[in-house]
Amino acid sequence: MTTRWSRRGFLAAGSGAAVAAGLPARTASAATPSSLQAAEADEFATLRARWRTLILGEGFSPTAEPFKSRLAELGATAVQLQSSMAPASGSLWPDLVYADPEPDTDQESYGHSGNMNASFNRLTTLAQAYCRPGTGLTGDAGLKASILTGLDHLHTEVYNATQTRYGNWYSWQIGAPQALLDVCVLMYDHLSATRLADHLAAVDHFVPDSAVANYTGTSTGANRVDLCRVLALRGIVGGSSAKLALARDALSPVFPYVSSGDGLHADGSFIQHTTVPYTGSYGSVMLGGLGMLFALLAGSSWAVTDTNRQIVFDAVEKAWAPFLYNGLVMDGVSGRAISRGLSATDPQQIQQDDHLRGHPILASIVLLGQGASATENARWRGLVKGWAQRDYYSPPMSDPALGLTALARVKSVLDDPTVTALPEPTGHRLFTDMARATHRRPGWAASISMADRRITYYETGNGENLRGWHTGSGMLYWWGDTFANGQYSDAFWPTVDPYRLPGTTASRAVLADAAGGDWGASLPDVHWVGGASDGQRAAIGQYLKGLQSTLVAKKSWFCLDDAIVCLGAGIRCTDGTTVETTIDNRNLGPTGGHSLTVDGTIKPVAHPWSETFTGARWAHIGGMGGYVFPGGAPVRALREAREGRWSDINKGGATTVLTRRYLTLYVDHGTDPTNGTYAFVLMPGATAAQTQARAAATTWLTVLANTDDQQGVSVPSLGFTGVNFWFGGTVGTLTASAPCSVTVSERSDGTAVVCVSDPKRMNTSLTLTWNRAVTSVVSKPSTVTAASTGSALRLTFGDLTATAGATQKITVRLG
Repeated sequence: MTTRWSRRGFLAAGSGAAVAAGLPARTASAATPSSLQAAEADEFATLRARWRTLILGEGFSPTAEPFKSRLAELGATAVQLQSSMAPASGSLWPDLVYADPEPDTDQESYGHSGNMNASFNRLTTLAQAYCRPGTGLTGDAGLKASILTGLDHLHTEVYNATQTRYGNWYSWQIGAPQALLDVCVLMYDHLSATRLADHLAAVDHFVPDSAVANYTGTSTGANRVDLCRVLALRGIVGGSSAKLALARDALSPVFPYVSSGDGLHADGSFIQHTTVPYTGSYGSVMLGGLGMLFALLAGSSWAVTDTNRQIVFDAVEKAWAPFLYNGLVMDGVSGRAISRGLSATDPQQIQQDDHLRGHPILASIVLLGQGASATENARWRGLVKGWAQRDYYSPPMSDPALGLTALARVKSVLDDPTVTALPEPTGHRLFTDMARATHRRPGWAASISMADRRITYYETGNGENLRGWHTGSGMLYWWGDTFANGQYSDAFWPTVDPYRLPGTTASRAVLADAAGGDWGASLPDVHWVGGASDGQRAAIGQYLKGLQSTLVAKKSWFCLDDAIVCLGAGIRCTDGTTVETTIDNRNLGPTGGHSLTVDGTIKPVAHPWSETFTGARWAHIGGMGGYVFPGGAPVRALREAREGRWSDINKGGATTVLTRRYLTLYVDHGTDPTNGTYAFVLMPGATAAQTQARAAATTWLTVLANTDDQQGVSVPSLGFTGVNFWFGGTVGTLTASAPCSVTVSERSDGTAVVCVSDPKRMNTSLTLTWNRAVTSVVSKPSTVTAASTGSALRLTFGDLTATAGATQKITVRLG
């Protein structure tokens, strides 16, 4: 339920929160109620106690599973860390050398600053083992001494007010100070005033007030929230009202929608690093950070009251929920994080994947709900319960990477009998500001990743995601409700052929690791990327230009009730290499032998194996889904076992060789194609019989056009027509005067919905004609300046450049 904090309740809660966290509250000086100074001191103590609760968790029994085991594991980890701590010149642990012989900002310096950050993180682990019950080290005097020794050593050697930073700015301004201040809160009663002053001076040195003076550079979006957390904790540890006020006020630029660059966009997009879709990584950090700061400051003198914070609440279902499925968060919005598997230097690090990135978002939504309306909170808890219960592949309660506090939040929802698990939301969402789309149907979900002049092909940086080159080249991800949820989780990224990502069209020209430059530097010089959607079905298009390649192509997806129709045309290249479109590339795991049936014939399960089909009409992969090739198509099939290492795609990754089996279906367009095409229908979850039946129903789908000028389809049984006009022209019953995307859905009640968008964001006028009898226009947006009906519908649009590619929806009554 939603927790409401009054000022009186806030002040009364301080000692209780400290006891719940396993620590005695530090006693404030006695004073009369009229003393402002004493009241403020009480308020800082209350905030420290509340932050301890936010760090350590509440509402769970340390003797009940899974908490009992996790607390024991924490204790075992702390014993190992304590025993291996060996303060020396340049390091606190021998495996984390932070002394940089040539301090600058190169990769080596990044490593050294990262080791400094990791050293503080280990001290946080020790402090939690000291403060939490059930670790076997609770209140241990020897552990306390080790923590204080570690703090003193790091202060003397590296993190102090006279040190010049090197390597990664993040380590100095966010990573290390957050960990340091967490330790200061947890160990507050054991830190002398001198020690505290030294640590706070170091934080002030690396994170001055000027760090949030301007909303730009590294002080935007998730980074700004992280900086505000540092400032807020600096305020409560040091008793500074000014720091707390600054932290609160510096959050305000995060809330409003932005029209470009970092932050939340009105269409639900979340961008970080100017050009990178990051809902699942930096967006997760921002959501979690805001939830903690809202909870920390609620009811205090520094409560976040900016009315624009409602935008964050709205974003739970507008920005995050569309990318959450069965507990995972889709990789297409996780940027470099997809390359973070096993670490080469930290054996305690848990391998990340889409499920383990999704679970903290569920916990953050639970926490954020405490400050939202009762209606929002109740619905979010229902969504979280559904996501957590359906995560059969990686249940949150068994997530080794999910912190105890987050674990407790998710469990509180799972155990709440008043919460009814809600089903997966269905519908289509098009995120034009980050060139992404999600299509969610009963039984499955899909996501499409593209790139344009605003959104990068992919992001590399810090030696991460070295081969993500083609993830923005029309990659088509999909998951089933009870199957294929580990497709991208099970060592997919280090073992998949990076030139054969599902759905992409790519040149086989060899690319260097990190090709295109760091931090999303490479943007294709294309405008036409986007589409039109009525919220259930959609037409999506991408004018593709290859990364460091001469490849160009027109790609379209028509997202329907039980299928996605995929078209490609105008595929040209002069790289002197083969060009391929990957229909799908299924990760079968270490030993998988899923069946492949092509036109009714079951193919060998042995590997390696390959075969070329000159006129395949349909194919089916057992336990996954089907593929239909309208009119027959040349298709190649390949079974192979692929080896890879996390270190291949991330310089900090483990060097252990991993092997996964893949079943790949692809179209070979040949070397230097001049006008390549493809057409296939993806049917997630379909049986072989259903796939065969769809292939036999030759009138179910009509491909109206698949050229360099237009691509379009018609599905009469659905009353659906979708056309991507790369140039103006006529396709079927639709005529457009300029480039646009159009869908038409005829309804059984005698109405139709016409959806139109300007993906190029360049049309100052547009005329669309639908040669279908229409009696009246029921509703239209203000962008429609004229509409005529009769034997045909003629819509005239004014300036569409300000619509940001958003769908313009018109409802008409049919004649």
